[in-house]
Amino acid sequence: MSRRAKLLWLALLLVFAGGLFYLRSLAKRIFFELPLHSDESAKARLNEAALQSGTGPNEIAVLYFPSLNERKLVAESRPVKWAPTSDDRVRQVLLGLAAGSHQGLGHPLTASTNVRAVFLTLDGTAYVDFSNDLFSTISPGIESESLSVYSIVNSITTNIPLVKRVKILIQGQEVETLGGHADLTEAIVPDPTLVKTGP
Repeated sequence: MSRRAKLLWLALLLVFAGGLFYLRSLAKRIFFELPLHSDESAKARLNEAALQSGTGPNEIAVLYFPSLNERKLVAESRPVKWAPTSDDRVRQVLLGLAAGSHQGLGHPLTASTNVRAVFLTLDGTAYVDFSNDLFSTISPGIESESLSVYSIVNSITTNIPLVKRVKILIQGQEVETLGGHADLTEAIVPDPTLVKTGP
C-alpha cells in the first residue's frame, strides 16, 4: 500500500473516531442533561407558583439577613399573601431570602439556589432539601456560614409558627456542614440572640 493510501486511511479513521466521540457527547446531552435542566426549570416554576399562590390579604413576613459587619441578623419586613399550606409558606420565605435584602445585607440564598423539597413533620421539624448550589452560596468563614444558616432557620420559624426547628438537606442527603463550620447533623432551633435589636 502506498504512503498516500496509508495517510488517506489514517485521515478517514480520525474523522470516524471524531464523529463517534461527537455523537456520544451529543447523545449524553440529549438523554441525560436536558431532562435535568427541564426538571430544574419545572421546580423553579413550582417555586414561583408557591410565591404567588396566596389569595388572602397582604400580611407581613419578617426575613432575617446576615450583617457580617455587626455579626448579627437584621430583620426586614415584606408584604406577602401567604399560601394555604405550611410547606408552601416555607418556600415563600426561602424565595424572599433568595430575592435578597433591601438594605444591601448578606445573601443567605441566591436566585439560583433551588429548593428541591420541603417536608414538615408533626413534631414541628421542617426538612428543607436544597440543591448543591447552596454550597457555593455561602461565603467562607465561621460567622458567615453560621449567620446564613440562622438566617434561614430564624426566618422560617418566625413566619411559620408550626415550625420549631429546621433540618437542612443537600440533594436529599444529610450533610455535616456547608463550609466546615455550622453543624447541620441535627435539626437547628432558632437563635433569637443573633437578631440585632435597636437602631
